[in-house]
This record gives sequence, C-alpha cells and structure tokens, in this order.
Amino acid sequence: MTTRSARRSALTLSGLALGVALVLAAPLTASAHVHVHSDDAAAGATSRLEFSFSHGCDGAATRALVFDVPKGVDNVTPVVDASWKISRTLGQNNVPTQVTYTAVTPIEDGLAASVSLDALFSSKVGGTDIAFPVTQKCVTGETAWTQIAKDGEDPETLESPAPIVAVAPASAATSSDHDGDHDGDDHGAAAEAAPAAAETSTDQPVATWLGGGALVLAATALVVALLNRRRA
Repeated sequence: MTTRSARRSALTLSGLALGVALVLAAPLTASAHVHVHSDDAAAGATSRLEFSFSHGCDGAATRALVFDVPKGVDNVTPVVDASWKISRTLGQNNVPTQVTYTAVTPIEDGLAASVSLDALFSSKVGGTDIAFPVTQKCVTGETAWTQIAKDGEDPETLESPAPIVAVAPASAATSSDHDGDHDGDDHGAAAEAAPAAAETSTDQPVATWLGGGALVLAATALVVALLNRRRA
C-alpha cells in the first residue's frame, strides 16, 4: 500500500506541475509579439495606432523599433513620447517611408512599453488587413516582426508575425472628403494582406485556448489528488 500511495502521489504531483506550467506558459505565449491596437481604423481616414510589447530579444533589452510604412497607408505621423527619440526616412512628397523609435533608456525584457503613430489609410483599402512590418532591435540581436500569412496559411503558425490592422470600409462622409486626394501617392496601392479579420491580433485565441486547457488539466489533477487521498 505504501508503494502504491507513493506512485499515486508522484502522478498527482506531475499532473499539478503540468497544469501550472501550462497556465504560466499561456500569458508568455500571448506576450511574445508586437501587438497593435486601433478601435477605428477606416479607409480614407486617419487612425491612431498603438504598438505594444513586453519582451526583448531572447532576454536582451529593447533599444529601438523600426517601422516600414506599408502600401495602403498614405501618410503616418509619429506621436511624440518622452521615452523615445523619433527619426523618419522621407520619400516622395515628404511622406515617411520608415519611422524609427529609439528608446532613451533600453527597455528591459519583461517590461511593457508602447509607441504610437497616426496612420492615414488609403480610400482604396477598406475591408482589408494592413500589415505593419516592424524590426525590434535589442542591445544584443534583433527580431523582424515581418511575417504575413499567405492564402490558406494559419497565422498562428508564424514565428514572428507582423502586427495587423483591420481596416473598415470608408463611410460616405469619409469617402467624399478624401476620394482623389491621394490617388497619385506611392502608398495609395492595395493592401499587403488578405481581407480583414474580425480582430487586429491573432494570438489572443491561442492564449485563451491554452489558458483554458491548462485550467482543465490543473482541475483534473486536483480531483485525482483528492480521490487518491480518500482511498489512502
């Protein structure tokens, strides 16, 4: 009986450890990206985009974020923030083609930070997803968050996905104000990605699924532990 009890205890502890590990792994999986937040992105209109992260490059502190302005965006205006120095590479008509945010003090791995910019979306990209490629440069190494899912490819399988903004169709008022204003601009072409998704971030469902599965496993392990204790 002593040997059987010891084995039951070992199995119970293993189950609990697995459940705890999955619970802890879920938020880590969710944070290992550069996220973008926008409530009102629409074709032919300007929307403020907030890009956030809470990780470095394999533990190294972040020193800069470099954004390549994608097609489908007619103009961008970086938002001033005392935590960052901002530089721009200007193209035709002084429209930025690249924006670099350099941290005044490198941001340690595990600390949350964000940068913002105002993006003017082309009137032609309503109902599509726009990818914003960004390179995270760290004290040691860098990560290019630039991968875009191809047709039929699951975005969850990408190792370093680019932040995605779902652009809504232009409203009638917006269309009348902006149609024809940017037709000749370099950035007025079609969007880089597929039709718009319901959410701007694709990793949240995975994190939710992992967290739910972890909780189920942990609860199961706890029930087994209680049953074994009663039998012992």
